[in-house]
Amino acid sequence: MSNMDMTDAVRMLADHHGISVDALLQVLVEALATAYKKRPGAAEEVIVEINPENLDMRFTAYDVDDEGNWINERDDTPSKNELGRIAAATFKQVMSQRIREVERDRKFEEYANREGGLVTGIIQQSDGRYALLDLGKVEALLPQAEQVPYERPENGARLKAYIVEVRKTAKGPQIVVSRTHPGLIKCLFELEVPEIADGVVEIKACAREPGHRTKIAVFSNDQNVDPVGACVGARGGRVRMVVNELRGEKIDIISWSEDLREFIAKALSPAKVTEVRLSGDGTQADVIVPDFQQSLAIGREGQNARLAARLTGVRIDIKSETQAGEEARGIFRDNEGGYAAGEWRRNDQTGELQFHAADGSVVSESEWAGDSAAAPAADETAAEG
Repeated sequence: MSNMDMTDAVRMLADHHGISVDALLQVLVEALATAYKKRPGAAEEVIVEINPENLDMRFTAYDVDDEGNWINERDDTPSKNELGRIAAATFKQVMSQRIREVERDRKFEEYANREGGLVTGIIQQSDGRYALLDLGKVEALLPQAEQVPYERPENGARLKAYIVEVRKTAKGPQIVVSRTHPGLIKCLFELEVPEIADGVVEIKACAREPGHRTKIAVFSNDQNVDPVGACVGARGGRVRMVVNELRGEKIDIISWSEDLREFIAKALSPAKVTEVRLSGDGTQADVIVPDFQQSLAIGREGQNARLAARLTGVRIDIKSETQAGEEARGIFRDNEGGYAAGEWRRNDQTGELQFHAADGSVVSESEWAGDSAAAPAADETAAEG
């Protein structure tokens, strides 16, 4: 084979494996050096140089002294016939091995740069421990811990997932993906909302309970662009695409605000907030809502309040207007809505029945009048008196 033929062959091989000619020539150098050392009477060390233009080869041989120094530099380039025999013995095996290594490294670098990004794959295998996603050139691992509860991956189904980690292994890159990571929400909205992809609209915060509900806070860098409207889309088309990909998970989209009180009030949407009382260090907030909105603000099993707290980074305590008013008058209740532990006593001077709570507060009849929860106990105590 002429040098011109070899040049064409190297280029075709590089194109076939999707690697650069320079990378392939480096593999060729290593393969020839390995083959040379198996030659009878070969030097202890050799440097192989290849001219990329015409593939002319030069072998520079060295001896090694007792101290490990390379000495006696000399040209030991084999003849073309001898070089052909050397290559025939080991070239194919070494080249195949090196090409696989180069491909593994290339795939690792490709996906390592995509950590925190979105991939689409087809489920090839699924069991109780993990699911495998075919990404085309490689497979991705979806561990059970990264799967949405009650979401059943089916073989052959197409799925979008978030890359959380890329590991380098002897068999190539191992890509770990997630369906529960909050980053999946951001990537899906980037896919559906051009304003987010262009940087006009930003997702400032995200809180998620996978498979149930997500809250995101969005902000617009352009006064003429409504961030919430951009994410919702015409007739809800954009957010619907995200919800469909998440198999029906509910998504609340709110406008982010620098004013923490305003942000907390919006985070508790769809509940309406009367007042937000923020602690001095900004880590605790007492949120006052209308009595009929309290259960909505808290949400089923506390979900709405929990997500709002994660979204804002503030511990939130939700109180009804009635409860807040009672506490302002020194009246405190237990977790079940009854008054704190204590006892009813009649005031010796006024004759009025009063409740003396364990926390030191005193509730008179006029203060608890009309409270159906406390009145029966007061009546019973008074009758006993």
